[in-house]
Amino acid sequence: MKWIKKCLIFKADDIKSDFIKSHAQIPTVLVLEDRFRVYFATRPKPGLSMTTYMDLDIKDPKKILYIHDQPIFELGKDGMYDEHGVMPQSIVKYDDKVCMYIGGWSRRESIPYSNWTGLAESYDEGKTFKKVFEGPVFDRTPVELYSATGFYAMKAKNMLHAFYASGMGWIKKNNKYEEIYVIKTATSKDGVNWCRDGKQIIPTPKKCFQATHRPSVIYKNDIYHMWFCYRGVEDFRNGRDAYRIGYAWSKDLKNWNRDDERAGINISKEGWDSKMMAYPHVVETLYGTYMFYNGNGFGQSGFGYAVLEE
Repeated sequence: MKWIKKCLIFKADDIKSDFIKSHAQIPTVLVLEDRFRVYFATRPKPGLSMTTYMDLDIKDPKKILYIHDQPIFELGKDGMYDEHGVMPQSIVKYDDKVCMYIGGWSRRESIPYSNWTGLAESYDEGKTFKKVFEGPVFDRTPVELYSATGFYAMKAKNMLHAFYASGMGWIKKNNKYEEIYVIKTATSKDGVNWCRDGKQIIPTPKKCFQATHRPSVIYKNDIYHMWFCYRGVEDFRNGRDAYRIGYAWSKDLKNWNRDDERAGINISKEGWDSKMMAYPHVVETLYGTYMFYNGNGFGQSGFGYAVLEE
């Protein structure tokens, strides 16, 4: 498989806004009849993440139809899991509603943050959402202690399957704590109560620490294809260990084979995605298969898209 890079679609510097001041992070796509509704996390001020969206022409995604210049979620109350940030994670469509899994994060004292996954619902094609609960639907367990984020949910085999980044702990590097994630899976019949076995499904190198994050899965040609991003724990913000796009495949959603050589996409020689590629979201339409992703600076340089060469 090979992805053909198209262009940078949007960065926060493109508009003058009191709300969208920095970053367009974690592009999360709702496919509608004539448009992509792309949700992203922006930062109205440092250390604060909020979600909004824009509409793109489904036949020509570089064409922006509308930018929503207001947050679609309020931050959580003091002490809640999402008091310092609400970020989009994934979309599940039903006949009468759209469900969005949201990543909430809060600052900590001993470590930088904690993050867990909540749920919101929309009944107007994703223009407005309401949180289903004040707390997360995917939270700490006796065996998963640190975080659950990068949550991707999809319908398959008469239930919901989720793939997510599970925090495995914090490593202190250069006097700073950095979190390690691995990708795990869970299933649910109602989207609220999840059954998870706690097993890592995407292997990581044994001789070095690596964080895998933001899986995105499609079913094509009788195979499940997953793209995700991975990084090291040193010099990863814009250096040699920065996020890249990885790939894995499965026939049953349980047993996965990692093969990053088949990801079909890598950093550019120069420009907005020359140091980092992160947080992919892959969607299929009548007009092709698209990957939306962030470039340098975890979305500070904006997001763009690529098209799968069929």
